Amino acid sequence: MWNKLKRPFQAVLLVALVGLCIWAIVPIQQKIHLGLDLQGGARVLLQLQTTPDVKTITSDVQNQVELVVEKRVNALGVSEPVITKVGTDRLLVEVPALKNSDELERLLKESAVLDFKICPPQVVTRADGDKKYAEQGAKDGGGAYKDCGPVVYTGAELKSAHPGFGQGGEPQVDFTTKNPTKFATLTRDHMLQQLTIFLDKRYVSSARIEGIISTDGMIHGTFTEDQVATLANELNAGALPVPTTIISKDDVGPQLGKEDLVKSLYASIVGLALVLLFMAFVYRLPGVLADLALFVYVLMLLALLSVAHAVLTLPGIAGFVLSIGMAVDANVLIFERLKEELWAGKSLRAAVKIGFQRAFSSVFDSHFTTIVGAGVLYVLGTGTVKGFAYTLFWGTVFSLLTAVVITRFFMDVVVDNDLVTSKGAYGAGGKLAAPGPLAEVR
Repeated sequence: MWNKLKRPFQAVLLVALVGLCIWAIVPIQQKIHLGLDLQGGARVLLQLQTTPDVKTITSDVQNQVELVVEKRVNALGVSEPVITKVGTDRLLVEVPALKNSDELERLLKESAVLDFKICPPQVVTRADGDKKYAEQGAKDGGGAYKDCGPVVYTGAELKSAHPGFGQGGEPQVDFTTKNPTKFATLTRDHMLQQLTIFLDKRYVSSARIEGIISTDGMIHGTFTEDQVATLANELNAGALPVPTTIISKDDVGPQLGKEDLVKSLYASIVGLALVLLFMAFVYRLPGVLADLALFVYVLMLLALLSVAHAVLTLPGIAGFVLSIGMAVDANVLIFERLKEELWAGKSLRAAVKIGFQRAFSSVFDSHFTTIVGAGVLYVLGTGTVKGFAYTLFWGTVFSLLTAVVITRFFMDVVVDNDLVTSKGAYGAGGKLAAPGPLAEVR
């Protein structure tokens, strides 16, 4: 029963796989994200600074900064950012399709440590929202901000923040608290006192608490709409655990990336076309079936890049092309073994079975060593090396799958149904006799 249903079941799985892959990559312009070297963008190198509380930049601190930076950049709505660790205390941030590195610098230079403090009247002397006067009162004689007591609430305790407008139409940040009970207790216990907000230890605004506030609040000041949007983004992403400085920044023009993309695609298409023609010319029908399997392979790899939100770079394309070579190499080993079995007098069905079985160890070994090498490159490498290693790793995995599973399925369908029985169609020449019971076990 299973033997009768086996091939239809495999066919359904293959069709479903192809359908899912196509669904994952269409429209390809939106689903496949191109790197900085292919479409231009902005690049910033960050230096992480130590503080009295954080005396050493550890890998955990670096990871925390990376996470916050990624959240901030994602809020811009641009292409997938590429954040690479450089040494133990630096991060390279690359944002494809971002036209101006100044925008990226403005987004990353703030730590976004938001503090709420209860300040006495001698520090903030007016409650009518006059920021200029209040800010003067918040500074000491040397121009530094006075310490007006401990922090009673922080930006980390905000659930969300978004741009808004005050009653007079001025831009402000509206926020929602994570713990309404705590904020309500705070405002109740400090009724009619000044609640003052500091961002990165700089005065932002101050207002007298006129009633109990539990869930929603606002941060107002002399903000522009862009500043409000940036502040809301920073609060949602969280504060950086340590301050950062920008060592360098630069813009990569889109024209250079476009030229590289066209050249890379041209080289890839020409190379793939030559490989397909070679397989079909030398190995005839098996070569054509292998070409179909390569088509599935390309779909699978593109679908992975789309689903994983990976960024395709020039080195990534190089890894992609190299993995295609691995897939062709696997098919060459299998088909050469198939021809040897046919020349030895095996039946077509037996030659296919034995050819795949005896070539498997060589195919697996070559792919396994490449997978291990690509894995090591990905773990130890940085930047462009990671892009190359990523596509090489998964491309080699998929090439092994397509060679020993999908190509084998195509061959079995043709052979089991006696669709083509000519030796010439398999590159061996001559006419094959109908398979018999003895031929099956030779």
